[in-house]
Amino acid sequence: MEAKADDHIQNLGVEGINTAFNGMNAAERVVWLHEQFGSRLVLSSSFGLQAAVMLHLVNKHAPEIPVVWLDTGYLFPETYQYAEQLIEKLGIDVKVYQPKYSAARQEALFGKLWEQGEEGVNRYGLINKVEPMNRALTELGADIWISGLRKTQSSTRADRAFAEQQKRTLKVYPILDWADAQVAAYFYDNNLPKHPLEAKGYKTMGDWHSTSPVIEGESAEQSRFGGEKYECGLHLSSDTNDFQI
Repeated sequence: MEAKADDHIQNLGVEGINTAFNGMNAAERVVWLHEQFGSRLVLSSSFGLQAAVMLHLVNKHAPEIPVVWLDTGYLFPETYQYAEQLIEKLGIDVKVYQPKYSAARQEALFGKLWEQGEEGVNRYGLINKVEPMNRALTELGADIWISGLRKTQSSTRADRAFAEQQKRTLKVYPILDWADAQVAAYFYDNNLPKHPLEAKGYKTMGDWHSTSPVIEGESAEQSRFGGEKYECGLHLSSDTNDFQI
């Protein structure tokens, strides 16, 4: 079955998916993906500021797609509370994946990696984000990873395509072309609760030590990792060597 699915992905191709998506809305994209690839799909969620959109879209149009939550152990208390609220409201079955090293063990062995410059931040991303996601994809048998990335979120995402190949994993972004206004309208139309930290000036959401509220004149990108980088390591460029699958 895996070889057949791989052949189907190969035959359809990244460009074929990108072309198909251009003529669809987000709900149609989710339905089409499920029709094409079925059990090979997985949705990742950070339970961040806009996470409710993809969770609701998938839960409404293809609830069979498993949801993976990468719990780094360093999320804001409000994020954990928000996750429980969404899980209960939407009735979703979430697969929680955590690092092999607990937060306490990491700090005992390696110190506070986020304070150790680029090398430390990259190692932090590999331990807390990349390795658990690789493990999730392997254990769930997923070849196609759905994410809620959008072009307007950062300069690092502005040139993304709807689909891109990363090693043996195909990454797909059904709401990539959504503007902020579309996200806001979707929350309103579907009566979705907002992350509590949004009201406190947060424009993006990550771990507590690397995310801060946006101050006047600052972009969302500048509120992550002290403005030195935006991506945590999970959504690197498609030619990264960090992902093994």
